[in-house]
Amino acid sequence: MQGEMVSQITERLEKLPGDKLSVVYDFVSYLLDREKDHLHGLHSGAFHTMLASEAILARDWERPEEDAAWADL
Repeated sequence: MQGEMVSQITERLEKLPGDKLSVVYDFVSYLLDREKDHLHGLHSGAFHTMLASEAILARDWERPEEDAAWADL
């Protein structure tokens, strides 16, 4: 089953444009790092800072003004 899933993921990845592949790579790296930290019972200071700051930063990011400012990108 896992091999089949990897094949399906690979098939879809091959259809993505290059700029999207870097996003996928970052996400997969994040998942692997998070899993490694979880398995070892260790969470880095940077990871905790990221989690703690997410809600605060979201207040600025999740505003209509921000959406309008980034709409053309």
